[in-house]
Amino acid sequence: MDIFQKCFAYTRAAEARAAGYYPYFIPLEDTEGAEVVVNGQRMIMIGSNNYLGLTTHPRVREAAVQAIHRYGPSCTGSRFLNGNLALHDQLEQELADYLGKEAGLVFSTGMQTNLGTISAIVGRDDIVITDREDHASIVDGCRLAFGEMKRYRHNDMAHLEIILQQNADKPKMVVVDGVFSMGGDIAPLPEIVRLCQEYGARLMVDDAHSLGVLAEGRGTAAHFGLTDSVDLIMGTFSKSFASLGGVIVGEAPVIDFIKHNGRALIFSASMPPASAAVVLEVLHILQEEPERAQRVMDIGAKMRKGYTEMGYSVGASETPIVPIIIGDDMTTLALWRALFAAGIYVNPIVPPAVPPNLSLLRTSYMATHTDEQLDCVLDTFYRVGKSLGVI
Repeated sequence: MDIFQKCFAYTRAAEARAAGYYPYFIPLEDTEGAEVVVNGQRMIMIGSNNYLGLTTHPRVREAAVQAIHRYGPSCTGSRFLNGNLALHDQLEQELADYLGKEAGLVFSTGMQTNLGTISAIVGRDDIVITDREDHASIVDGCRLAFGEMKRYRHNDMAHLEIILQQNADKPKMVVVDGVFSMGGDIAPLPEIVRLCQEYGARLMVDDAHSLGVLAEGRGTAAHFGLTDSVDLIMGTFSKSFASLGGVIVGEAPVIDFIKHNGRALIFSASMPPASAAVVLEVLHILQEEPERAQRVMDIGAKMRKGYTEMGYSVGASETPIVPIIIGDDMTTLALWRALFAAGIYVNPIVPPAVPPNLSLLRTSYMATHTDEQLDCVLDTFYRVGKSLGVI
């Protein structure tokens, strides 16, 4: 049998395109952060992870330009060889200091950060324990590791404790999202820390969606006052930090071990100079303007209140990620299409990205959204939801 047979038999995307319900790979002709242009139509963007709205900041764009002028567009090699710039080293130390840890290590993408970190740390006879709603990069990092992966029900601390008890005598690490990317809810970190300490497990927190947002930008551990109790903190730069890449911070010997054993770092070209320079500039702006983080949290609260009062379900969201939980796949796509036609850019999420019968619209907000834009979004959701009988 031809190994490509599965490809030729795959028709789901083509069928969705033909029916006018294909919501992915939409080309943006222009983007100004809170607004984008698609097919000549200006739309309000509520489907981005640009939480601080800094992709359009003049200082951020100028930092990228100056880095290209100085270093060129690429390092053309692994950080082990010719791809390590003083800029990378500076970024690592400033991020580690900002997040309250000894040392840091930057990767070319957030995905690689989790792949490289987890697969380096979790060896044979080790256990890695994850929340069932952890990001795919955590799951794939566990698959790459030679240890055994265990999963507990979402935010179910009793189930986590059972798994820890069953593996009390084995080396183990718990890996959890600080803020869950689809639900916008925050991990119960105080209880996770207590259980990890009781059963001798190390703890890694993926702060992809909380870095730049919680605790004036310092993330989930700082939000709960538990920075010293979390062993490893991971963050990505493709969201609040307006760039591309990722970082892991922790104790210096642990970071040095990952640096010399993380295959995703060793065998990848290093983070481009412009991307690194942007992250550094965003970090400086965030330190100067922590009110940006508070603004986007306030926006999240406003939108949750507005949607709930209309009759939409927003789940357990506590952040600028506000899911509109619909349930049925086709109803979700119909609502997406009507909103899109009305000038609202939002992301529909259907299985397998979410469990069956939990399809949703993932809305997410920026500190640079105006009150007028937000009110327009709420008004449009009300009109469209009423017309389709969703609310």
